[in-house]
Amino acid sequence: MHIETKCLHEGYKPGNGEPKALPIYQSTTYTYDSTEHIGQLFDLSADGHMYSRISNPTVAAVEQKIAALEGGVGALCTTSGQAASLLAVLNICTAGDHFVAASTIYGGTVNLFAVTLKKFGIECTFVDADAQEEEIEKAFRPNTKALFGETIANPAIAVLDLEKFARTAHRNGVPFLVDNTFATPVLCRPIEWGADIVVHSTTKYMDGHAIQVGGVIVDSGNFNWENGKFGELCTPDESYHGVTYTRDFGRAAYITKARVQLMRDFGMYPSAQDAFLLNLGLETLAVRMERYCRNAEQAAAFLARQPEVEFVNYPALSGSPYAAAAKKYLPDGCSGVISFSIRGGREVAVKFMDSLSLANKVVHVADICTCVLHPASSTHRQLTDEQLVAAGITPGLIRLSVGLEHIDDILDDLKKGFAAIR
Repeated sequence: MHIETKCLHEGYKPGNGEPKALPIYQSTTYTYDSTEHIGQLFDLSADGHMYSRISNPTVAAVEQKIAALEGGVGALCTTSGQAASLLAVLNICTAGDHFVAASTIYGGTVNLFAVTLKKFGIECTFVDADAQEEEIEKAFRPNTKALFGETIANPAIAVLDLEKFARTAHRNGVPFLVDNTFATPVLCRPIEWGADIVVHSTTKYMDGHAIQVGGVIVDSGNFNWENGKFGELCTPDESYHGVTYTRDFGRAAYITKARVQLMRDFGMYPSAQDAFLLNLGLETLAVRMERYCRNAEQAAAFLARQPEVEFVNYPALSGSPYAAAAKKYLPDGCSGVISFSIRGGREVAVKFMDSLSLANKVVHVADICTCVLHPASSTHRQLTDEQLVAAGITPGLIRLSVGLEHIDDILDDLKKGFAAIR
């Protein structure tokens, strides 16, 4: 099936006389015919739901849909995108381990990796995503366990060279993890370019309506975990009576371990209601992404013509340094998110934003409605000046998330902002 069809039909397939809409299984608990069957569930030798901290039928249907959209063997939904990134790393890294990440990733993820995970004894080294492979490889150590990047960086809107990162990771025997939030599987499927694990903040385009916070991890099933670096996946797990994930679950070893070990202990699983709402967003994802991209292309071209703008970050622009990468990895569009820098710095940028009336000034992105944000004073406020520069953020940088309104109305609103600073 084409991806537009998968958005509607994957995950939940009603039988004869069953509800067409995905049912909401609003239950924490499940009943069984025998004690033996319950024991088999806890031994991981039988399929089924044991408790909604680990799995739920409504959430499971959405997980299956997202796995199908990305082309993975399985998926695990979480309560936020940050939770997805955290579990994705913790599933393969323990105290004393190290991993490498692109410096342009979302500011909250930078803090998670650089500060919080350091308290767990896990160290992260940040690299220039645009550097040559040899330069990136210098950051690798004998205890390095992963390489992490974003398909479209937030808010630099830089396009990651997925094949370069995949080659670098695999040459060093580690998986390549990708945050694909802005692109969504409609615009890019990183697994097809060599990614091993894909994460999303489903709060963004997948939901699209700003009504639920969530995340997801998708396992490609392609990485060889039995290369001597990942003992926890390849040796008996005594907390599950000696289950060995690679032996007992094959290609789904990684995502199974994430669910039954980490989700069991951390309890970051979404509710059935949230999954139901997410599914509604997924059903229209392909249609919405097309409109976001077309609106953003026109908005970016308009911004590039304004004398008050010192630069526009949008890969679809012909002058973008990422135009070639966008043509390769994002041929159908580059999402609806643009960043641009206003001359004059922070005060002028804030005046521009405060003069807008259609665009929502919110700490959110990838919504059906147009949104604006000043990253340096909000989402990336915790970063140092050096980290801001590394992330491509100037004092006058504004992140514009173009919505589904008519493009003429969006442009008229932007004109109000420019009129206010002239």
